[in-house]
Amino acid sequence: MFRNLAAAAALAVVVASPALAADAQLKAAVDGAQRAEAHKVRDVHRHPVETLTFWGLKPGQTVVEISPGTGYWTEILAPYAKATGGKYVAAVADLDNPKLSDGARKGRADFEAKYADAATFGQIAYVGFGPVSKPLGAAGSADLVITARNIHNWATQPGMLDKAMKDFHDVLKPGGVLAVEEHRKDPKPEAPNWNDGYMSEATVIAAAEKAGFRLAAKSEINANPKDAKDHPFGVWTLPPTRRTSATGQADPSFDRTKYDAIGESDRMTLRFVKAG
Repeated sequence: MFRNLAAAAALAVVVASPALAADAQLKAAVDGAQRAEAHKVRDVHRHPVETLTFWGLKPGQTVVEISPGTGYWTEILAPYAKATGGKYVAAVADLDNPKLSDGARKGRADFEAKYADAATFGQIAYVGFGPVSKPLGAAGSADLVITARNIHNWATQPGMLDKAMKDFHDVLKPGGVLAVEEHRKDPKPEAPNWNDGYMSEATVIAAAEKAGFRLAAKSEINANPKDAKDHPFGVWTLPPTRRTSATGQADPSFDRTKYDAIGESDRMTLRFVKAG
């Protein structure tokens, strides 16, 4: 029993229940035929309805997704925004960056082509994101910023993590939410320069708080107790990357059995709020 209500409230800040009712449009988007089978099979690890509900996704919101990759969340969030009168913004490779690689330019073009069907995905908005990118949108214009499994990449680039967090804070409305999913190293210590892809919750929380965010809640939705976090090629040994050599080239002699049995990584799922 808690000694007083204040103690109970303090605990509620960092331990949250994901048992929130998801709206019908979200379930329809997750179940929709627009989703690639390669993405659907990952739902058992990524828990899309529960995760988005925990983050506070609601009809009519402006949602900015950072570095959406192959579009796992795009295939859910864009149709959901279309159905509910919201707006989905994909923060992708920054075409104004003079150092942007040809591969990154092609990746953005391919992504835009893949999700160009407005009848299915609505009018997706695009904004550049990177080391020298401009704001993600007008100040205070977004309800929700989502970053999934990206922070370990920014942490290895001088100044990039601070810039990213500031960009997120600037574009969010007062009371807006920064939603984070990241490979979790706890309880083990972080590797040098996060070279195994795992981060501690303390590192991620400190970076967000430095930018002015307040941690509102944690969830164990995406926890995986089978993940020992000591794999030969870091987190990329596990699905979906399934790396079998240090170079990334396939090694047919590598036995993947135990790593595939683990599934995807143990992950922190955090919700931060912009004060106001």
